[in-house]
Amino acid sequence: MDPVMRVFVAVAEKENFTRAAEFLHMTQPAVSQYIQSLERAVGTKLLERSNKYVRLNKAGEIVYHHAKEILGLYDRMQYLVDDLRHSASGDISIGASYTYGEYVLPHIISEVMKQYPGVKPTITIGNTQEIEERVAGKQLDIGVVEGGMKHDKLRMEPIASDRMSIIVGVGHRLAKDEKTNLADLHGETWIVREPGSGTREATDKMFAIHGITPDKTMEFGSTQIIKESVEAGLGISLLSHWAIRKELSLGTLKVLSIDGFPFTRTFSLITSSTPFYTKTMEVFMEMLRRDDALPS
Repeated sequence: MDPVMRVFVAVAEKENFTRAAEFLHMTQPAVSQYIQSLERAVGTKLLERSNKYVRLNKAGEIVYHHAKEILGLYDRMQYLVDDLRHSASGDISIGASYTYGEYVLPHIISEVMKQYPGVKPTITIGNTQEIEERVAGKQLDIGVVEGGMKHDKLRMEPIASDRMSIIVGVGHRLAKDEKTNLADLHGETWIVREPGSGTREATDKMFAIHGITPDKTMEFGSTQIIKESVEAGLGISLLSHWAIRKELSLGTLKVLSIDGFPFTRTFSLITSSTPFYTKTMEVFMEMLRRDDALPS
């Protein structure tokens, strides 16, 4: 690519021909020639010069803004082309809401790493709203969330269904019942996640569908704390089967048998709205779509 754009950007950011030349490993006369060539091409001066500094004028600010955009597009184009010639490897930043991130994503990563040991994932766990915002802001490459998407700059693809059940501790009075009526739950203390969480959104939706109006709720910011609290007899909750697998096998929690349950929700893959993805992203997204990669 014509290096004139990179030279101009370096001069604009360093505000000095000598510092720009050192940064670019070029001579100062060569840097000056590139700038003069660009100014002739656009037909106007782009820089204000003094003995101490070089600064952009109005025209220079316009050229600088577009030069940065052009260089960014070029670098991404080159990265994607180079990526086609190699096996999936390198960094990928993944965000997931708590349930998927803590109880499903480790299994997905394990499968990816078996086939592509050169992949280097970085994981961010947050509630659905936080993950959506970070993917939209390009702080994360991909995200997996439950609940509805609120950003029009993102692409959403449903990838998995999650079964959610009402759980109690094994010492709870309802734990002995073979069948439970929803009417028996109105007077219970419900332990719920915080607003913005996909699990909270699913719980509120379940309340509305089944006409449940809890007399008392306790709001916690972690699924693990909710499980511990239910085990301790503080209340009941609606949680994912992925989140309670170990507790069910250990016999510390019990799923209530209720007509209309399990309650089902959908997890979705979210990415920025672009037609191009790195090979590592494509490999990871394909694994996310596979049912056999999910924990049983």
